[in-house]
Amino acid sequence: MPLPIEDYALIGDCHGAALVGRDGSIDWLCLPRFDSGACFAALLGDPGNGRWRIAPAGEVLSTRRKYRDGTLILETEFETTEGAVRIIDCMPLSNERWDVLRIVEGLRGSVAMCMELVVRFDYGSIVPWVRRPDDTLLLTAGPDTLELHTPVSVRGENFKTVAEFSVSEGERTHFSLNYRPSHEATQKAVDAEQALKSTEKEWRSWSERCACEGPWREPMVRSLITLKALTYAPTGGLVAAPTTSLPEKLGGVRNWDYRYCWLRDATFTLNTLLLAGYQEEAVAWREWLLNAAAGCPEDLQVLYSVTGERRLEEIELGWLPGYEGAAPARVGNAASKQFQLDIYGEVMDTLHLARSAGLEPESAAWGIQVALLGFLEANWQLPDEGIWEVRGQRRHFTHSKVMAWVAFDRAIKDAQRYGLDAPLERWRQARDAIHAQVCESGFDAQRNTFVQSYGSTHLDASLLLIPQVGFLPPDDARVRGTLAAIERGLLVDGLVLRYSTDTDVDELPPGEGTFLPCSFWLADCLVLTGRRKEGEALFRRLLALSNDVGLLAEEYDHSERRMLGNFPQALTHMALINTARLLSIPAHKAKRASDKGERPAAATQSS
Repeated sequence: MPLPIEDYALIGDCHGAALVGRDGSIDWLCLPRFDSGACFAALLGDPGNGRWRIAPAGEVLSTRRKYRDGTLILETEFETTEGAVRIIDCMPLSNERWDVLRIVEGLRGSVAMCMELVVRFDYGSIVPWVRRPDDTLLLTAGPDTLELHTPVSVRGENFKTVAEFSVSEGERTHFSLNYRPSHEATQKAVDAEQALKSTEKEWRSWSERCACEGPWREPMVRSLITLKALTYAPTGGLVAAPTTSLPEKLGGVRNWDYRYCWLRDATFTLNTLLLAGYQEEAVAWREWLLNAAAGCPEDLQVLYSVTGERRLEEIELGWLPGYEGAAPARVGNAASKQFQLDIYGEVMDTLHLARSAGLEPESAAWGIQVALLGFLEANWQLPDEGIWEVRGQRRHFTHSKVMAWVAFDRAIKDAQRYGLDAPLERWRQARDAIHAQVCESGFDAQRNTFVQSYGSTHLDASLLLIPQVGFLPPDDARVRGTLAAIERGLLVDGLVLRYSTDTDVDELPPGEGTFLPCSFWLADCLVLTGRRKEGEALFRRLLALSNDVGLLAEEYDHSERRMLGNFPQALTHMALINTARLLSIPAHKAKRASDKGERPAAATQSS
């Protein structure tokens, strides 16, 4: 049975990723890409579907773990009756090969250890052909091969590879597992100590470039390292999470594949990278975005693969029981076929932000923007599936219309500021028409709140973004009324639900945890509306929900006091950084940026 979600830590090499449990087990591993068939899929229900555990053979008295400062190198220390041992886990940073490195270091006494390796390709469905022509253990299935290198004697047992060994104080034993296409030649074992040293140096060099200052620098840097690890280095694309099918409700069916790049995250991503001073990564993300968005405007998708692929067919993996019985486990995501108006606003806002921040302009960008707005002019009045990708009928979601307004607003500002050729009068008419319609049809005057969709009485946490994108200023009575309504209707134990799943909005069974990004958005709104102490208190509470190595999932189950959803979640860590930044600048600067229709955190780059 897998551990609680918060008991895992992330390691990665900006190509793929793994989750390491507190018990010394890697229960999830995707190599060489985030969305490739998992080599270890025990996280989704059964250790027989792939895992790699190295741990003391006897009783463990206590366990402590941490990341080395400024890195993604994990250290887990086990205290036993025989002594103490440390396991160092990392994925070396390289553009030439993909390795998982595990070093067992004796700290005190002599500790008996055991190793168990179960490799199953294609999400636990394929048992590999295992052979040992020399000192390397080869595990092959079709196009994929893993190679295990270790001085420890290993043997096969019940379709597993197992070993027993001991480590004494001052000793270090190495294990490395590398991936290669099966048609390529066997690789030499990585120099474990050199790989560890160079990877530590590279991570520290990267994290020391962070421009963030203030009282929350440490969680901001940890979140930035997490986001960097979720970036696919060859393209600059950033996945929403490295996992699939971790449930939004324990035992439920809301289990989705998040190992893709969402256009909706584009502005949040660029905003985060720019405010932290990572220009190179910001440019790479913009280039990924332009490549993905290129083509016919009507073909713009909600999400893409890390390389920009569009066909992300959703299938159910019936042989996997799912995390703690949350089934079905899925790969692919049918939301890629949905119509979601808000992504046009996110694309425009991202490219506007890039220009405002002084990134070298991309010559093709404006042509793509004009084409997208031409499509939006003719289609903004259509209903859509909305920000939460509901699996029900299309509606006129208020947030979607607000983001359509953002699309025209940002394009108008860029055309005026940079002298770009544009049909400004038409765009102004569209912007004004959207604004008027939202204020008329998306607002419930009797309750003094914006609503989830036109004609609805439901609330939606996405409405917290209205002041943050500049649709209305924070001190507008309608904004304050919406904030008050959300505090009354969507808070559970002080944290925010996306919306009530007990309504007819989607066709799935009700129930999910509170949504952590939305809870950070609430903190932002509290700050922007002059309730800074309350916003800071909520922010501190959200920080306290992080696990022992500073990671957060998508949702939180207040009754079970557990994390829910895919992990770690990029949007949550972006929201953390932006809230920390907002709390680190003077209140008048944050409000001024919002009044100007800018994202408050990024707008301060030139303030």
